[in-house]
Amino acid sequence: MRLICLGDSNTYGYDPRGYFGGRYDTEDRWPDLLAMQTGLTVVNRGINGAEIPTQYPPIPTPEVPAVDTLLVMLGTNDLLQGASAKRSANRMEAFLIQQLPHYRQIHLVAPPPMKRGAWVPTDALVAESLRPAEEYRLLAERLNIPFVDTRAWNVELTFDGVHFTEAGHHAFANHLMEVIP
Repeated sequence: MRLICLGDSNTYGYDPRGYFGGRYDTEDRWPDLLAMQTGLTVVNRGINGAEIPTQYPPIPTPEVPAVDTLLVMLGTNDLLQGASAKRSANRMEAFLIQQLPHYRQIHLVAPPPMKRGAWVPTDALVAESLRPAEEYRLLAERLNIPFVDTRAWNVELTFDGVHFTEAGHHAFANHLMEVIP
């Protein structure tokens, strides 16, 4: 099975510890861990700063022609840019409707909640980061696609309150393996 993981910097494997940032090693990024531990062919389409797209071409391309499953985990940057969880879910719905005809299965993953940190200065933003899970669950039910709620996973975040630590990537991959067939 081929799986595309579409997401933001946490899918990319962004390491915020350097001055300009960087990327964790392959053995510490959740999509690569998922591939190593399951034998799946995983294509990492994580992009730093990615928000939920309004228009996005189907991901199967000449370079990646046959893809069974799309896993989407986006929304954190939308919240950081001031969007509400409801608005993010509306954008996600428009995006997923475009993608549905192109994949055997789409998994919608609610990003783990943020915590107070360098990028998350208010409790209101932390509280809002808990809300996409419920909005996405309702959306997944409407679209009849699998939904993954990560709120209880306690993914360890770095000092910025947004990005996974290496241990966070490992924990995320381990939990994901339990819910992705």
